[in-house]
Amino acid sequence: MSNTLVIVESPAKARTIEKYLGGGYTVKASVGHIRDLPKSNKNAVDIENGFAPHYEIAKGKERVVAELGALAKKAGDVILATDLDREGEAIAWHIAETIGLKHPKRIVFHEITKEAIREAIAHPRAIDQNLRYAQEARRVLDRLVGYDLSGLIWKKLRYGLSAGRVQSPALRILVEREREIRAFVPEEFFVLTADVLTKKKEGMRLVCTEEPRERAVAEKIFTAGKGGEWEVRSVEENEAKRSPRPPFITSTIQQAASSRLGFSPRRTMGIAQRLYEAGLITYMRTDSTNLSDSARQQAATVIKKLFGEGLALSREFKGKSKNAQEAHEAIRPTDLSRQSAGVGAEQRKLYELIWNRTVASQMADAKVLRTKVVANIRNGGIPDFAANGSRTLMPGWLLADSAARGEDVELPKVSAGDPLTLVLMHSEEKSTEPPPRYTEAGLVKELEKRGIGRPSTYASIIETIIKREYVVKEGRALKPTDTGDVVSSFLEKHFAHYIGDAFTAEVEDKLDDIANGTEKYADTLRKFYTPFRKDVKSKEKIEKISNLGDADASFKCPICGGSMIIKLGRSGKFLSCKRFPDCQGALTIEGKVMEGPKETGEMCPECKEGKLIERDGKYGKFVACGRYPKCRYIKRDESQTVSSGVTCPTCKKGELVERRGRFGPFWSC
Repeated sequence: MSNTLVIVESPAKARTIEKYLGGGYTVKASVGHIRDLPKSNKNAVDIENGFAPHYEIAKGKERVVAELGALAKKAGDVILATDLDREGEAIAWHIAETIGLKHPKRIVFHEITKEAIREAIAHPRAIDQNLRYAQEARRVLDRLVGYDLSGLIWKKLRYGLSAGRVQSPALRILVEREREIRAFVPEEFFVLTADVLTKKKEGMRLVCTEEPRERAVAEKIFTAGKGGEWEVRSVEENEAKRSPRPPFITSTIQQAASSRLGFSPRRTMGIAQRLYEAGLITYMRTDSTNLSDSARQQAATVIKKLFGEGLALSREFKGKSKNAQEAHEAIRPTDLSRQSAGVGAEQRKLYELIWNRTVASQMADAKVLRTKVVANIRNGGIPDFAANGSRTLMPGWLLADSAARGEDVELPKVSAGDPLTLVLMHSEEKSTEPPPRYTEAGLVKELEKRGIGRPSTYASIIETIIKREYVVKEGRALKPTDTGDVVSSFLEKHFAHYIGDAFTAEVEDKLDDIANGTEKYADTLRKFYTPFRKDVKSKEKIEKISNLGDADASFKCPICGGSMIIKLGRSGKFLSCKRFPDCQGALTIEGKVMEGPKETGEMCPECKEGKLIERDGKYGKFVACGRYPKCRYIKRDESQTVSSGVTCPTCKKGELVERRGRFGPFWSC
């Protein structure tokens, strides 16, 4: 029997699959994508020729390609077993194209188990070109939009900034929330509480059902309550059911892991990827809340064994996503009899979170008794005071997911008309709070709600805006930086349509239509890109935004005493003298003096007009012409170089020396 070559993405996945296949199979990894668009946008996409992309082998993948090609020539069959989503389909197609496979077999599976792998090999198919085109459309669209918008921002705002089709709407959401916070005007209010004892001397805290805004009203309630005789007015008891939540999908596991475990979306997906590749959970990029029949049967067996008879309840959940795609099952353990699994604490924590949610989803409702006690002084005249409590009557699914239970708050047993003894009356002045900033989990939820991006892209969206320094994390909250605010404001002013929720969601729907075969690749891109490109070109005429407006008149230049303007620097907004570059005066945005550049006493050797000055840059001090940006001369610090004695391999004349750069020491001519 001739050998069969199976190609997957990751070495870990290859090892797991090889263990299940045994002899007659060689399993190799492509280690992710082997081809991509070139980094330079020049000739990356042939727009005139139906948006044809020009791919090149990714840097460092030449050896992988050569090895896969050699093995494919010797193999009887080649099976492409990359992930079952669009990106996996695209990787499979790139492998086939690059190593010249004529009729490769394509298999997909939702879990890496022996049964699933054998079943997939028994039912191979061809590469799904619609899925591949959908992924290609996303990649090409993001490249074209990113380069066009970023190029314009470089010219009109500042070099090095960027914008993107999906990252910009996400940034806009954060900036809009920040504006709400800035515009928020707090209002004072009073919280009144009464600590009382029942007839049986059991304590209970009552809270006023109204929160007066005026001090005089609060004092009136406080005085009347302190001098009055208290009694129970009513007692309400209601039984309520708490139903379990659906099994995890990509977005909900990111949210739950963030709130319960403190994991970022990127970290969550990385840990889940390793659990999947080890065969411990099903595929982690999915919009579906479905569980297979066998998984539900497994759950029933586990529930009976661990929690007793009568608690198992087979449930099916409807997904919220209009275009539920990719995998057709929720994220669940491949073997529910295993309560804990994974290598290291992080994997075990995430696995247990998935196990808890999966098992709980197939259990009976929890029953809760909610109690409300309403009280007042006998002669009335003040708002009611109330206490709320709850008690779990039957835990149901909370036995499996105890973290969702919360604390029972039991109130003393009382009846309407019972007297209460006032122990302490308290009045506390508070202020209304602005809306909170989004956490990563909150932003994922908001992106999903608005149809921006897809579950597989949420982690990379957040990572991108943080990496670009448009957003910083303060604790768990995402706060836009000055740079992020300025970039978002620029895009909202000039490209509001393209970064709006409706348009962004519509594009995602069109990409789904390509995947479903109801839309064509080139037609979809043309309908979007033609008007977009025209719009970008029309903005070439707007003036460069060299300043962000006049500073407050109270701020004066610390050098010449003149007026100041707000500018955007690499570290955010600052105040600059209006006469720059003739005057170098600068203040922080709060008005504190910034240490200005120091003159060295040397003239610029390039323009012969400006004086050389020492500046503070992102990577330390440097000496440059004071006439920047008219003259861009920068003096090399030869004292920072270390000679190697090696001739430059490019020009064959110079010598390689060690210098320090953005990523540390490097060798250059």
